[in-house]
Amino acid sequence: MKIVNSIKELKSYLAEEKRNNKQIGFVPTMGALHDGHLSLVERCVKENDVCVVSVFVNPTQFNDKHDLETYPRTLDKDCTLLEPAGCDYVFAPSAEEMYPEPDTRTFDFGTVSAVMEGARRPGHFNGVAQIVSKLFYVVEPDNAYFGEKDFQQIAVIRAMVKQLDIPVKINDCPILREADGLALSSRNVRLTPEQRQKAPLIARTLKESTNFAPEKSVQEVIDYVINTINADPVMRVEYYEIVDGNTMESIKNWSDTTYPVGCITVYCGEVRLIDNIKY
Repeated sequence: MKIVNSIKELKSYLAEEKRNNKQIGFVPTMGALHDGHLSLVERCVKENDVCVVSVFVNPTQFNDKHDLETYPRTLDKDCTLLEPAGCDYVFAPSAEEMYPEPDTRTFDFGTVSAVMEGARRPGHFNGVAQIVSKLFYVVEPDNAYFGEKDFQQIAVIRAMVKQLDIPVKINDCPILREADGLALSSRNVRLTPEQRQKAPLIARTLKESTNFAPEKSVQEVIDYVINTINADPVMRVEYYEIVDGNTMESIKNWSDTTYPVGCITVYCGEVRLIDNIKY
């Protein structure tokens, strides 16, 4: 496994692989890797000849400076996990390498990037589109892999590759969970023991709510989820919306879509956790 910090160096390695007709798979990450990331890497290794994983905490997608500063950075540990997983190249650039000058591109993907996370974290998805497009231009992968925990992000990336005409197949991979249901996340390490004990309430409540649909109305299911989680003093729901899984538009009735997905963000203490469920 090679650890590469420069764009030029990575491009030259990958050009050689492509000359040998190797199919390239790519998993973009922000590091602090857990089994969720490794499941993406595993699939990437299985489905491609060459597996590239990027580890880069992208400053342009953080609208909260404190969040950027406290985001865990564990490159050495990440590499010890990636090697046995079968990764071929780890691309770990500096911010200066990725952004030699400010990226001033502004994207408009319509509803998919304007609602939910887009509304609460202004500029977040623009930053995601900036970095992922830059990485796609560097790696030029045949396949890229993303986790469904960041459900809305996948819709944004699909819209981006369409808009920029980037020839890559976007593969979404199911959420990995702890035994008690908590969705794996790099942010989980920031939970106190008490918060960690409480956090599975999110997944448990989402799962319970699927028993009520479609007998109960969409609004009743939303109210149930929000009220159940907010009843715990450690938890505060930022939003819970049930949307069309393709367009991200909120639905009023179950009949509005054949693909209803509930997307939630909850503050557990200071830590912002996201999850989703298909109805």
